[in-house]
Formats: sequence, structure tokens, C-alpha cells
Amino acid sequence: MRARDVLAAFPPITADTPASEAARLLSEHKAPGLIVVDDRGKPRGILPGVHVLRLAVPGYCQEDPTLARVIDEPHADHFLDPLAGRKVADALPWVSRDLPVVDSEATVLEVAALMARTGSPLVAVMSEGHLIGAVTLQTLLDRVVAQ
Repeated sequence: MRARDVLAAFPPITADTPASEAARLLSEHKAPGLIVVDDRGKPRGILPGVHVLRLAVPGYCQEDPTLARVIDEPHADHFLDPLAGRKVADALPWVSRDLPVVDSEATVLEVAALMARTGSPLVAVMSEGHLIGAVTLQTLLDRVVAQ
């Protein structure tokens, strides 16, 4: 099996994409992350969903999760509100510089090895210099386990 056989279409985002839009896309596509592209459409990085959460969750709650209990449920349910006005660029300092990108002809073992090395649950797939989709950890495992 090749990367092209297990890829899914993924909406690319840019550094200027609103963080709230990134959260919506993560939810809508049930994606573990999103592909950040430059102005030429070339992958710049993978934005894991947890990095979007880092923008929304108060720092004191990240440092000590037990402090999240002091926030009542009605307010806690709106923890994504701080994403308003933020951009994907605000999360990019956390994005790995080791780009998880493969050619469409890469084997599933090559994809898995790249995921394991980079810790990314998402690998961008290129064909002839163009982004054609991505392979997620879940899709990769689903296809390989089913054999």
C-alpha cells in the first residue's frame, strides 16, 4: 500500500487563518491536526489539534489542571472563546520544524516511520510538487490492521 491509497482530502490552512476556524475544521473533519501551507500552497507545518487547545486553555490551567475546577461549568463550556481574534500563527512556535511530508508513492511503512519519528498524527502527501491530501494515524492503522 502507498500513501496515495490511504490519504484523505484535508483543507489546508495558512498562518493567517483564524484559530477559531482551525478549531472548527478540526471538529468538522474529525482531524487530529491540520496542514499549514505557505502562500504558494507548500506545507509549512502540521498543526496538531492540541496546539489549538493551548491557545484557548488558560496557562494556569495548563500548568496545574486541578485549577480548572475553580471555573464553573457554564463558563468552562466556553473555553474556546479566547480563540476569537487569534490566528494560527500564534500556535506556530509550537509546530515542529521537522515537516512530516511524503511523496504519494511512499509506502505505509515510510509514512508510519515518519509519524513515529516526528510525533505527528498527520502526514502531508505531495504529488508532483502539489499537496494532494494527508494520511492520519487513525486511517493508517485502520487500513493496515484490516489486512
